[in-house]
Amino acid sequence: MTLSTLRQQLTSGETTPAAILHRLAGEISARDSQTGAYLSYNLEAALAEAANADLSLPLGGIPIAIKDNINVLGQPCTCGSKFLENFISPYDATVIRKLRAAGAIPFGRMNQDEFAMGSSTENSALQITRNPHDPTRIPGGSSGGSAAAVADLTAIASLGSDTGGSIRQPASHCGVVGLKPSYGRVSRYGLVAFASSLDQIGPLTQTVEDAARVLQAIAGGDPLDSTCLDAPVPDYLSGLNDGVKGLKLGIPKEYFGEGIDPGVRKNVEAAIQALAAQGAEIVPISLPHTEHAVATYYVIAPAEASSNLSRFDGIRYGRRAENPSDILDLYQKSREQGFGPEVKRRIILGTYVLSSGYYDAYYSRAQKVRTLIRRDFESAFTQVDAILSPVAPSPARKLGGSSGDPLHEYLSDIFTLAANLAGIPGISIPCGTTDFDGSKNLPVGLQILAPHLGEAQLLRIAKAAEIKS
Repeated sequence: MTLSTLRQQLTSGETTPAAILHRLAGEISARDSQTGAYLSYNLEAALAEAANADLSLPLGGIPIAIKDNINVLGQPCTCGSKFLENFISPYDATVIRKLRAAGAIPFGRMNQDEFAMGSSTENSALQITRNPHDPTRIPGGSSGGSAAAVADLTAIASLGSDTGGSIRQPASHCGVVGLKPSYGRVSRYGLVAFASSLDQIGPLTQTVEDAARVLQAIAGGDPLDSTCLDAPVPDYLSGLNDGVKGLKLGIPKEYFGEGIDPGVRKNVEAAIQALAAQGAEIVPISLPHTEHAVATYYVIAPAEASSNLSRFDGIRYGRRAENPSDILDLYQKSREQGFGPEVKRRIILGTYVLSSGYYDAYYSRAQKVRTLIRRDFESAFTQVDAILSPVAPSPARKLGGSSGDPLHEYLSDIFTLAANLAGIPGISIPCGTTDFDGSKNLPVGLQILAPHLGEAQLLRIAKAAEIKS
């Protein structure tokens, strides 16, 4: 059931919030042992909220699954890490307060790559999440649990976070809709920080309309987050069916070069032609600094991670090593025991690029290239209304298929992370399936990018492009 359909059934009296929760719990019990999307859920607490649900509200009585790096009062917030394995959140994130204000019920903690660092959810220290379309394959990451649950129909909708594609890439791999809002459109207060200048919270849903409904609830200014913009929030549903006639849609040559799986290319190009058939004008464009995006991202993001994760020291909360010889030994052992290999790799890399003698050569230079990447998009959006591309170069790979090569994983984010560097919104829409690496009918995603705060136009184009896989 989509969120929109359930809303109709709730308001007509065909079902109740409690019935929806019991049905979800049954689906989770039946299927999630194989998928592994849920780290935990509290049915009793959700039923208590459901008993008082206001069905007149936009999301009244609808359960929404939550990625495990977003704080919900009284619930675990592990970030997929042993460091926070027993941590219980003492407050609600702003997006959770807004969901509750819209009538939604936060239900379930979704698995993720540890501290959102990864593109496969294999970096979770707590469990493996599998792709519902093929359990031998990854669901993508870092919001792999959030995407897999929606695809597996064990969640109606979910929230994820996107630092370099962590909503859009798993949405593509799992065949669902994933929206990364503009930087500053949605509050980050209560999101455990990975890279503060890149992180954004957004919805993963079954349809574009559902994504618009969830974004409507969570968007808007927040005095608790100084980077959240106090800009008017448009009605994202009002122009959803206006179509694309007369719009100019850009096709960046840098996103259609070598290395794209033929099935991905075929499906994405078919989606582009379908938009052209609806009256959109397809315009070739260039984003010339794309080749530097991966290197730029993997300097800036680890640098910010190094700073943000310094607070995890075993003193105030989280894992604390036993029997340390002194305070320094406590720090070292707590972090050694608490963090997984990918998190350690990024902390070390980030500390290195921020260190004396290397700051100007790496971090400062990366910030300058980031400006050039942002200007590429600003220039492109003077010519076109939106940009179309694949989400990922290939469908979901096999579990363990990276062979421990982090560089291979980092390069798989090439089409998504530039949007985070530029702060613009992006969405992944299912655009068919393809056979790949011995598996049949694996989902493919179409990425649509729009100017900063252009979510209304982004959703309008996505609705026109929506294809059921």
